[in-house]
Amino acid sequence: MTCSDGYQSPLEHRYASPEMRALWSPVRRFRTWRRLWLALAEAQRELGLDITEAQLAELREHLDDVDEAAAARHERRLRHDVMAHIYALGDVAPTARPIIHLGATSQFVNCNTELLLMRESLELIATKLARVIDALATFAIAYRDVATLGFTHYQPAQPTTVGKRATLWAYDLALALEDVEHRLETLRFRGVKGTTGSQASFVALFDGDETKVERLDELVTEKMGWPIEMRYAVTGQTYPRIVDAHVLSTLAATAAATHKIATDIRLLANRKEIEEPFARDQIGSSAMAYKRNPMRCERVCGMARFVMSLVQNPLNTAATQWLERTLDDSSNRRLALPEAFLALDGVLDILDNVTRGLVVYEKTVRVNLMRELPFMASENILMAAVQAGADRQEAHEIIRQHSQDAAHAVKSEGADNDLLDRLRAEPMFSVVDLDAALDPVAYVGRAPEQVDHFVGEIVEPIRRRYPVDADHRTELKV
Repeated sequence: MTCSDGYQSPLEHRYASPEMRALWSPVRRFRTWRRLWLALAEAQRELGLDITEAQLAELREHLDDVDEAAAARHERRLRHDVMAHIYALGDVAPTARPIIHLGATSQFVNCNTELLLMRESLELIATKLARVIDALATFAIAYRDVATLGFTHYQPAQPTTVGKRATLWAYDLALALEDVEHRLETLRFRGVKGTTGSQASFVALFDGDETKVERLDELVTEKMGWPIEMRYAVTGQTYPRIVDAHVLSTLAATAAATHKIATDIRLLANRKEIEEPFARDQIGSSAMAYKRNPMRCERVCGMARFVMSLVQNPLNTAATQWLERTLDDSSNRRLALPEAFLALDGVLDILDNVTRGLVVYEKTVRVNLMRELPFMASENILMAAVQAGADRQEAHEIIRQHSQDAAHAVKSEGADNDLLDRLRAEPMFSVVDLDAALDPVAYVGRAPEQVDHFVGEIVEPIRRRYPVDADHRTELKV
């Protein structure tokens, strides 16, 4: 990493993957513009406009050699980014200059490019979600039987298993993946709609032949890799901006799921039960050398929170689209769209790294469970005493008094939980096998079987849709 005297986004040099950065790079955008101009010209020639094969060949020769410096020079003069790139392309393809962008508006390239980029970005997000789900499923199977203390209200509650808890994490992500896939299935192409969406300029180009105008829209859609039935039925100058709100809402919900997982791991790290991977030479704290701070999960939470905050932008943009379109959305969307994808991409890479290297301290898990289990076993002990002939109300009162005394000793004196020793001294419970009451397996219900069912019914179909490369490793920069 080199020093710079100008601001650099952490998403560029620290968090987002090369793949996602490449998708939202300026050169990718401008190369896509050129492909759209080529598709438009090809379709117009097929429908009879006076466009030569030589002009098309010239455009094809210059799809990728974007001279950003030349475009920047044109933009300083023209104050219009799309026109600057039309001029820059015309400079290297002079024969094709007259037919570049013919009948189109700037949003022909802007909107369609953004839809293409969002589609590819959603596909990358889906793949990365599937990787984390796969890792959590493998972890869940490995620890399906390891009983652990459950929590409600972050207070000790009925036991579950380490593996079952991991399925809760994985299921949140599976539901997020379902939503991402829905966005992919319903994302449409803007196509060739003209300045206000009326296609008036194209009607003029084709001398009023509306059949050719409709076919032009279909041809360009097909050439850009979209089924013709997947076009927005009507648009203004832009595709409906509610689409951005839908997509970023999906990204925000996914981010919320990752935040929850990372937070749980941080809480469990405090209990010394589960930790994220920690490299041999990693420093947890500059002051406290002994510390193993959950830095990766903290990073997930921080970045996820950023993604969650971005969902308000497209909602405001969609709400303030005046009539056929206003321009105040442009500067906002240049930030909100790519940064939401880049940040979530980084989050999923970190979480992939974490979930493939989780460390479980099973002895500590058991010790923490056994400190609380006598309280949770009290109902079973009560029922066993009643079945042996004890009066239910009397047995309940004895357990209640001893439970309160034992809890007081644990909290006020730091003592061990001696509830069972107290009950052993009570004649009423002499007929109850109190040791058997402390078998954690008796309290986890169907948690292990639920792990098996979840992996078989939910995860395996995801694995079939998104095969995971066995050699895949997510490398983190920090």
